Amino acid sequence: MISKNTICLWYDGTAQEAAEFYAKTFPDSAVKAVHHAPTDYPSGKKGDVLTVEFTVLGIPCLGLNGGPAFKHSEAFSFQVATDDQAETDRYWNAIVGNGGQESECGWCKDKWGLSWQITPRVLTESYTDADPAVAKRVFDAMMTMKKIDVAAIEAARKG
Repeated sequence: MISKNTICLWYDGTAQEAAEFYAKTFPDSAVKAVHHAPTDYPSGKKGDVLTVEFTVLGIPCLGLNGGPAFKHSEAFSFQVATDDQAETDRYWNAIVGNGGQESECGWCKDKWGLSWQITPRVLTESYTDADPAVAKRVFDAMMTMKKIDVAAIEAARKG
């Protein structure tokens, strides 16, 4: 069944590689179909991979090999809620270790330029705490991090 709403992600010839990486990295993720161009098009030839249908953590996506005209930006990111440091480390290390790059406050980019927020649930629960002092301590701690350190967030939460 075709989803009513699908995220379309633009790639420069690497949509299938990206989709396969996401499928092996994240649970509830899979490559569903690979479609080839029926004829030549501005950034490719007949038979080239044109689109790839895949899911990332259950979210339907379409990878479009549209060429070099458009790049990913931080204006779009996948936010992945993690349960503990091990899960946080696993996703962070998979993305960064596969040609990606670290950023600030739990953000990183994969090698295709797509942004990811690897966000432990304790972080979100803590910086949205009803006690403004707790929220501030946790937020201030987060602002010093690249990959989120769950123990440091829990320590900041306790004060």
